[in-house]
Formats: sequence, C-alpha cells, structure tokens
Amino acid sequence: MPFTPSRLASAGIAGVILAAGAVAPVAATPPQEATASFVVRAKPDKTSAKERKRVDSVKTPKLGWYKCYGTAECATVRLPLDYDKPKGATTEIAVLRIKARDQKRKIGSLFLNPGGPGGSGVDIALAAPSFLSDTLLDRFDIVGVDPRGIANSDNIKCFKSTRDQTLAYKGLNVAFPYGKGEEKAYIKSAKAVAKGCSTTGKKIAGAMSTAEVVRDMDVLRRAVGDKKLSYLGFSYGTAIGQYYANMFPDRVRAVVVDGVIDPVSWTGTKKTQNQIQDERMRSADGAYKALKEILTRCDKAGPVYCAFSDGDPVKNFEAIAAKLRKKPLVITDEWGTYTVTYADFVGGVLGALYGMYAGDSVTQISAELWQLLFASGTAKATAKAAMIKRIKDARATRPARDFPYDNGFEAFSGVMCTDGLHPKDANSWPAATVKADKRAKYFGRAWAWGSVQCARNSWTVRDEDAYTGPFTRRTAAPVLVVGSYWDPATNYVEAVSSAKLLPNSRLLSSTNFGHTAYGTGACATKAIDDYLLRGTLPAKGKVCQGDVQPFTEPLEPDEDEKRSTMRADESKQLPPVADQIPASTLNGTR
Repeated sequence: MPFTPSRLASAGIAGVILAAGAVAPVAATPPQEATASFVVRAKPDKTSAKERKRVDSVKTPKLGWYKCYGTAECATVRLPLDYDKPKGATTEIAVLRIKARDQKRKIGSLFLNPGGPGGSGVDIALAAPSFLSDTLLDRFDIVGVDPRGIANSDNIKCFKSTRDQTLAYKGLNVAFPYGKGEEKAYIKSAKAVAKGCSTTGKKIAGAMSTAEVVRDMDVLRRAVGDKKLSYLGFSYGTAIGQYYANMFPDRVRAVVVDGVIDPVSWTGTKKTQNQIQDERMRSADGAYKALKEILTRCDKAGPVYCAFSDGDPVKNFEAIAAKLRKKPLVITDEWGTYTVTYADFVGGVLGALYGMYAGDSVTQISAELWQLLFASGTAKATAKAAMIKRIKDARATRPARDFPYDNGFEAFSGVMCTDGLHPKDANSWPAATVKADKRAKYFGRAWAWGSVQCARNSWTVRDEDAYTGPFTRRTAAPVLVVGSYWDPATNYVEAVSSAKLLPNSRLLSSTNFGHTAYGTGACATKAIDDYLLRGTLPAKGKVCQGDVQPFTEPLEPDEDEKRSTMRADESKQLPPVADQIPASTLNGTR
C-alpha cells in the first residue's frame, strides 16, 4: 500500500491515528482446553517438490536467544539470500519472541506481521501484551520476524548516503502530487528511487519478494520447534499469510488474515499488468465508501451527535475540497505559518479513516476546516486555534528528521515493486490517476500515486523466485479470512474474493470502521482467538458488529478536543499493525 516516507511529513492535523483500529485488549471468553480440533474434509495439497528442496535443504538454525527490551527474547539468524543457492550469500533476519505465560499448556508459537510492506514484526510482537487477548498470551509464544531488508534485519539501502537519498526524495514531499508541476517532480523522484533500488540496492531488492519472506518464515517455524505454522497477519501481512498457505499448504496449523489483500490483485496478471495496482485492489473505492457512509450517518445524526452536520455533509465536504483545490489554506500565529493543501486534506481524512473512531475524527477535521474556510468571527478563531494545536501536536509526535538514513520507502517499494506487475512507463501515471479519481472520488489519486516508482521501465531489478500463484491451494487447516465493511485500505471486496480463492477457508465479516477488525469488538476478537486456540471456525456468513459506531453519543462542549486527546493517548500504547498511507501535513502514518 502506498506511502511517502514518514520522515518527509512535517506535521499532522489528524494527530496520531489509531493503528489497525485496535484499542486496549478486548477480553475474550476463556476458551476450552486448546486441542486444535481442526476438521479437514479433503486431503490438503502438498508443498511442491521445488519449494521443499529450497527450504528443507537449509539446516534448521539454532536461535541464540538473549534477553532484550526487558520482557522479550531476541535472536538474529542468517538465511540464504537466494534459496536456490542455500550455501551461497546470506542475509541477517531479526526475530523476537514473548514467551507464553503458561509454558506447561503452551500450544506453540504464534507468528505476527503488521503489514506495510515494511512493517516490523519485531515491533508488533513486542507490543503484543498491549493488544492481544490474555488467552493468546497465555498459550502461545508470540514471535515477530522483521522481513528481509526491513527494520532490524539487514536493510535495503538504495542510496550511498543520506545526502543522495534526500536529494532524490525531494519531489516526494507531498501527500500526493496535485497539478502538473508537482506531478513532474514526483515522477522524477520516483524514477530516482527506482534507479537506486535497481542498482545500489539491487542485492537485497532482488531478493525481498513476499515469497522470500515466506520461505524465511517456514525455516523459522522449524527453528522454534513448530511442526506447522500458526499465524496472524494484518493488512499486507495477509499477503504473507496467503502466500504461505499456497506455497506450503500442508504445513498450516492455523492462519488468520485480517484486513485482506487479494493476492491475485496484488501481483497482477498478464491481462492486468498495464493497470495501476489500485485499479486492481480498489483501496480508494473502500476509502470513499467509508467516507460517504460517515457523512451520511452524520447527516442523519444531526448536530447533537455530529460536529459536521449543519447543512449537507456530503456537499459541504466537497465544498472544502473544491476550495482547497483552487488555493491552499494558510493560517498563522505568532510562532509560524501553516499551509493546508487539497492533498493534505485528503491525506488527513484518509489517515483518520484508519481508526475505529473514524466517524468522529473525519467530521472533526472537516468541521474545523469548514469554519476556517467559510466562517468568520469567533467560530473561525476557535477553529484556527484547534487546527494549529492539531498540527503542533502531530509535529511533536512525528518530528521531521534527516538523520539517520531512513529506508522505509525503499523497504515498502522493494516488496511491492518486486511482487507485482506494474505499467511500464511512469509518465503514464498522471492520466491514470485522474481516471482513478473519477472512479473513487478524492482517494483515487492518493492510492494510485503510491506505486509510480514501480513502473517496469524504471524499476528493473527482479526476483526470479517471486511467487505468482496459484492461490487456490487446499490447506491442511482452514484459513480464517477477516474483512471489515468500512476498511479504507484493504477493501472488503478483497476479503470476499480471497475467501473464494482458497477452497479451505472461512470468511468472517465485521461492521467496524477503521483498518482491520481484531480488537475493535468482542465478537471479532473472540472469533479470531477461538480459531487460533482451538481451531473453531465462526459460522458461515458470520457478521460481527463493531463495538464502536459513529455518532451514538451526544457531543458536549469541548467534546471534540477531549475525544481527540483521549484517542491520541490510547494510540500511543498500540502496535503499528497496519500498512503505510500517504504522508501529509494532515495525517500520521497508519
């Protein structure tokens, strides 16, 4: 999923957004004794001879665990850079585990991945006690792996110095480009990144496809002593889960994918290779659907419950966007000047849509900008103060930095560009993004521009061992596919299509707002926990109601600020269980 490097974002009006829609752990009903009572109605497909040869020829590594972070154990291991050459060059992989609290009744290890691409498995495992249910923490060693090229593992580095990187990234310092000048600069920088990763960063860039991550995970599954894999992946992490299910179908104990990417639309086919990735994935469509639902509910709720309900919220939202398209908003105080562009507004709203409190967050931002653009007097002054405070608060939590070298964008691109088939020419993006905006209002450009560095004529490094399917293998145990109706990043339709691909899968739906379902309500959380612990699947067609729905509680004086502060405080305790979104003056990173 697209994003501009977090270090390029200098402020954020939306403050710290809620990662993966999660809140403090939702206590699930204690399950019965875990017996992994999985029912298999047909024989699973077998791991291919080629994949068996690749991973099984690698000697089981000994993980030299050592105490780290006070509550965890860490290890590093060197694994083949190319699994066709198991005795050749290697890359270092970082691993962290939180040991099960009830070691006598331990089921095994539960591998986690937060998404990205580029998210840290080490970080999400370390944060597991703050968001996983007690039942999982009791019965599983929680294991996080930083994928090759990423975070604490050997890093992809596409430029020889921070200076070279900073100069190359110059045109990317926007939420997304709007207007010919910004588009030209953005394409120039995207091409520079692609060239750097295809030359200076080629060694790792050509060996960090999702398939390689999955091969590493299978070796590490063996290293922690598990005969089969238990896995919980969020967002892009769902691609990892599905790749594993299809590459090693007979080695699955329990795989849960939450916030789902359809692997066929992620990789593309020969028929779709000239489409921008989001034209296949339709993340922008999911974001617009969520926004329209919020604005419609706001209108029905009225001013007692929604701060943006005066008039027609849908028309008023468009009025804000139209005004900002013509001219950015500039506000000042005695300490500085703050500029809000159209792209900032869209990026900020997209960021706000990621949290399960999306209804309040989106309408608060919109109401403040409405007052700044169209009101006068006390209302405008109040909105100005609130807006500046938001920006300053976000700057405090996400300060701009130039040192040290930040490879986040390169890590993200190294996976996405290597995994998928993308259009040839970066210069075709402007016309395609205009088309995307017509298909999915506001968000088409935001999502479409995120893959321009992957244009095949620019990004020339390839992973010859990338996996491109099939994605229809029958697994030894079911795959639980979890989709949220109002997910702004992984469109619900992707969960539906992914479940149809896997013959031994079950779809669980949720009505929560935000990105991913785990932790947003007792129903979805318990269903996921029960499957991981006991192999008990939710009923076919099960729809869980999200515990938090917008505009159900009346507003009070200063309630907007109180809620915003409360949610920012909550989010500081949450793991980064999600992908990255376009950086912006108006939002944080998901």
